[in-house]
Amino acid sequence: MSLYHALAMLWETFWALVMGFSISAVLQVFVSKDQMSRAFGRAGLREVALASALGAASSSCSYAASAAGRSAFSKGASLIPVVAFMFASTNLVIELGAVIWLLMGWRFVLAETIGAVVLIGLIWSLFALFLPKKLEDEARRHSDAKDDGNEHCCHGEHEHHMSAAEQGKWHRVASAFVMDWMMLWKEIGAGFLIAGFLATIVPPSYWQALFLRSGPASLRLIENAFVGPLIAVASFVCSIGNIPLASLLWSNGISFGGVISFIYGDLIVIPLIFVYAKYYGARAAALMTA
Repeated sequence: MSLYHALAMLWETFWALVMGFSISAVLQVFVSKDQMSRAFGRAGLREVALASALGAASSSCSYAASAAGRSAFSKGASLIPVVAFMFASTNLVIELGAVIWLLMGWRFVLAETIGAVVLIGLIWSLFALFLPKKLEDEARRHSDAKDDGNEHCCHGEHEHHMSAAEQGKWHRVASAFVMDWMMLWKEIGAGFLIAGFLATIVPPSYWQALFLRSGPASLRLIENAFVGPLIAVASFVCSIGNIPLASLLWSNGISFGGVISFIYGDLIVIPLIFVYAKYYGARAAALMTA
């Protein structure tokens, strides 16, 4: 039963994974470092707004959004637009809004949309204040080292079949797509597998018990909003996959703010934190998670 739930969640989000990894591969092949640096090399309002708009149009799962963001970063984008892109691609997409509307109503869609814009602004402000230039440079060196390793691996696999001059761009896109999958398949598999077991083994009452459902309204509001992302981290479910649990929490008396904050926690599930460390290094991953 647990394996069934894991496979069902993977199937529901598979199209978003494919789209996100495809975007990542296209960025790696068709967009030069100079183009990416000119478009997103700074962390100004224009760059953050454009990255958010592109993220909203990309409709990615959390794992695929992280892969696409990392590709942009390795091409020369600043880390702040990258994080804005990741947040928008998992919280401002039409498909997510449609699922939320069907399961919980239009008020949650409105709150999700307005809140996502506000949180992107907060991310921009907090990163501008607390992201040292040397830490971003360290993250870029770490990402470049990963790129060098991937290129070496990819070339090693194909050098006996065709030369680099014979490879078309779409062949390189396919190779980049496969390399992204190879880099993340363990984290993705572990995330869905654990989420499947949690969905089967852990009763909904366990999650509900972690939220205050009585007492002063202000205390309940603060506690629910604080616990929401922690439940998301513990549930291991990404992006659209966490909406059914959010709906269950709402139907069992969890506050509006607590449910919304739970939905926003899809980018800090434990497997993704390990992905950030793999992509950007442990120090940058810790800052992004915080």
